[in-house]
Amino acid sequence: MPSAPATLNIGIVAHVDAGKTSLTERLLFDAGAIDRLGSVDSGDTRTDSGRIERERGITVRTAVAPFRAGPVQINLIDTPGHTDFVAEVERALSVLDGAVLVLSAVEGVQAHTRSLTRVLREAGLPTVLFVNKADRRGARPDGVLADIRRLLYPHVLALNRVHGAGTPDAHTLPLALEDPAVASRAAEVLAERDEDLLTRLVEDLPLPDPLRLRGILARQVAHGSVCPVVFGSALTGQGTPELVDALTSLFPVNAPGPGTGEPHGTVFSIERSASGEKTAYLRLRSGRLAARESVLFERPDGDPHRGRVTHLEVVGARPGEGRTLEAGQIGRIRGLPGIRVGDRLGPAPSGSARAAFARPSLESLARPRRPGQGPRLHAALAALADQDPLIGVRTVPGRGVSVLLYGEVQKEVVAATLAEDFGVEAVFEPSSVVYTERPNGVGRAVQTFWEQPPDGFPATVGLRVEPGERDSGVVFRREVELGALLPSFDRALVETVHHTLEQGLYGWQVTDCVVVLTHSGFTPGTTARDFRCLTPMVLMRALLRAGTRVLAPVHAFVLEVPAHSLNRVLPRLTGLGGRVHDSVLDAHTWTLTGEMPTSAVHTFQSALPGLTGGRGLWLGRRSGSRPVTGTPPYRARTDGNPLNRQEYLIHLGRSGPGGHG
Repeated sequence: MPSAPATLNIGIVAHVDAGKTSLTERLLFDAGAIDRLGSVDSGDTRTDSGRIERERGITVRTAVAPFRAGPVQINLIDTPGHTDFVAEVERALSVLDGAVLVLSAVEGVQAHTRSLTRVLREAGLPTVLFVNKADRRGARPDGVLADIRRLLYPHVLALNRVHGAGTPDAHTLPLALEDPAVASRAAEVLAERDEDLLTRLVEDLPLPDPLRLRGILARQVAHGSVCPVVFGSALTGQGTPELVDALTSLFPVNAPGPGTGEPHGTVFSIERSASGEKTAYLRLRSGRLAARESVLFERPDGDPHRGRVTHLEVVGARPGEGRTLEAGQIGRIRGLPGIRVGDRLGPAPSGSARAAFARPSLESLARPRRPGQGPRLHAALAALADQDPLIGVRTVPGRGVSVLLYGEVQKEVVAATLAEDFGVEAVFEPSSVVYTERPNGVGRAVQTFWEQPPDGFPATVGLRVEPGERDSGVVFRREVELGALLPSFDRALVETVHHTLEQGLYGWQVTDCVVVLTHSGFTPGTTARDFRCLTPMVLMRALLRAGTRVLAPVHAFVLEVPAHSLNRVLPRLTGLGGRVHDSVLDAHTWTLTGEMPTSAVHTFQSALPGLTGGRGLWLGRRSGSRPVTGTPPYRARTDGNPLNRQEYLIHLGRSGPGGHG
């Protein structure tokens, strides 16, 4: 039986229209993985398989496409390019070994390019830059390389050069380290982080041989110290051989063979068949997994769930290579109807950190265009939430279904998906900002079964609510023995805690909160339903005593404006609630960093061209929240108020600025 190849999981990311999907097509075609080149314009590319993607010419879902490069299997993971789908990109990055960041040789470094660069750096991923469209009129390889050094990566090394840039005859030539001039330029870039090379350059000593120099380059690329740059054209195939060589020789690959220990991995994408069956894409980090095995998945909310893999297919496997998923590989698994994006196989490895993704900051209410399709709309949106759990779905009685979103393009895509894949036409209301709540202090509540009224529940629940670490979500802990409750009772209690905190005292989701189980008990005849009914009442009383503060989402920004326009930009910026944390004058440009309420970002971005003569550059990203001043916005709960109504209204009436109880 042939052994499995070494694998390399590579994400392709880019600003929209830079050509990353076309590059994916070219790499697959050149490797023989597909027999004809598809194009975005004609809507027949391998990775943009959905009807919406084909019609609109944009990628909205992560797709995996494998090909072989010598002894290495490269799994290309094509990600969305539009900023509305940045969460999809961030989830994909968590399972990658490296990335290709695609730029256009014409447009160069764009705002979203810089945002993606920051995400790649934070993820610690080795990255190679592919400067596409070298054959297009207006291509400027030297200018783009200078912009890359100035705006993206200060330490870059070009691996090829372009002849005839900007013409249909543009072609590339590799820069070999055997060439003394090329080796000298490479040594100058690498010497900043290699003392031996620095000494050789300073003392004019012979440089290492090309093999050793390439080894130094590979180490620095793996550590993110140096970023290789490849010029080319996805349309003509120029530069793609140099790109593949860079991936296989400079990036660390996953050696073939089964991993040791328990299997650990992450689900990063979900597909649904016409019948509704789910296929999950799982990147395995360690161990091995085979079909028919029972597996334990942990969800970001901490609720584990078990299932059995009924079908397993290793992405890119050839006949005879087996059906066992090994460490480093990506597999398609079925048989787990409850599986969702972000689920993690097995308990977390020691010292690992759970990835936290910025939640959507916009909300829109959807209602069916045709009466009577409300339940069908909710079911369809719930199915989409399996593919993107962050969109969050809740029913608002009498109004429709609430959906969390990142932007208007995403809303258009969701509407089109509902119509085309589920047969439900939906009308979306204008988007509004989503707030969150955090506890102010510590609150406690206990309800015992002997204190219950005659129509109460035969169970005991005691909970303590307290503030948690920033960006920690909701953390559940116990001060009672784990086995004090039957497993079904314990599961019902934990699930209900997370569900209840989806709507806090002001109706917004509660986050950065620790909930501690302090008392528990039951009597003969108690059921899990009793815990599901009692837990919300106890939890909300504890939350009421802790008090909550309402927070508005904010965007961190980097803003570049011409020096002469600063006196027009600053008043507009601060008038919309923006705060400048730092400012730097470089030549004739001011670079401002700070934060702005998410609700004001679109207004400011729309005004920026007029304030700067079209020369302003905005780079923003959701980055937390700040307390609301004045009367906190209130959103009615949709699951009924579990508090005493009079007590609850008194709380709302006496709450001070920011939602202090």
